[in-house]
Amino acid sequence: MISKVFIDFERTPIMPGTHHDLHAGKTRPYRDYSSYLRELFGCRVQKISLDAGLTCPNRDGSLGYGGCIYCNHRGSGTAAARTKTIGEQIAQGKAFLARRYKASRFIGYFQSFTNTYAPLPHLKQLYGQALADPDVVGLNIGTRPDCVADPVLDHLARLSTRHLIWIEYGLQSSHDRTLQLIRRGHDVQAFIDAVRRTRMREIPVCVHVILGLPGETREDMLQTARFLASQDIQGVKIHLLYVIRGTVLSQWHATGKYRCLSRDEYVQAVAEFLALLPDHVVVHRLTGDPHPEELAAPTWALEKHRNLQEIVKYMEQRSLRQGGAFQPDPPGERS
Repeated sequence: MISKVFIDFERTPIMPGTHHDLHAGKTRPYRDYSSYLRELFGCRVQKISLDAGLTCPNRDGSLGYGGCIYCNHRGSGTAAARTKTIGEQIAQGKAFLARRYKASRFIGYFQSFTNTYAPLPHLKQLYGQALADPDVVGLNIGTRPDCVADPVLDHLARLSTRHLIWIEYGLQSSHDRTLQLIRRGHDVQAFIDAVRRTRMREIPVCVHVILGLPGETREDMLQTARFLASQDIQGVKIHLLYVIRGTVLSQWHATGKYRCLSRDEYVQAVAEFLALLPDHVVVHRLTGDPHPEELAAPTWALEKHRNLQEIVKYMEQRSLRQGGAFQPDPPGERS
């Protein structure tokens, strides 16, 4: 089964602290996603962001309206593609990425809103349209931990015998008080249950977390890292909480109720967060990509390349590496 190849993360021959970026020809102090894909496929693999035209229970009234406090009407930001079919989005994305990056293989990334929140026949059709292209080697499916039914997981497990399938769960924080404050509509236990059911089917899990959430201290953020280190996860995406116009968070920011992290604060938090994670966890992302026309603050969030450089620089200067501060649980105590 192909899934066995993709899931045995802890047996890869990469030494802790020497994760090699095969494209750039240099090492990084964390295990980056692009190098992981090159290890699997032997070539550059690029993600194509897809909008399936779905919604979210935190928007359609099932749990609430308006979404989380930081989310606007575009969700994760690809709503402009809603007029195109999945096949059209794949073709357009392939053409652009092949021209810009010389990529020859692609991952279909179902990004906007909740991509397991629909009847199974409709989801099968959406996933099948993306995988119909022979150059699409897999799917990353972004969703909520309270929106993944067992029949959907069973279907994804079948797909994973022929393709690389990742499920990306938005957790954001390991603190229930924070999840209530940001209006997530689910608790940490829902995440624990979703990970358990997903891993029973040997599907790799990537977890989204946000640093700089309202009311959270540096220690709160690092407690989230320790929590994730105790879970059976294979990947992580770390996001900066930036302020988008037209959101509840933008109102809080305008009235002084919320203060954004400085670049230095974010860099330090990310570095310490990574040090607490096991070194086999694949780091899919270290910061987000706000739309310039929507961003209210902080303006430095637009400087993605510099922000990544600062994180690596900070880690190298302090001899930090992913896994350097990881402390495995004693046998029998893992959640």
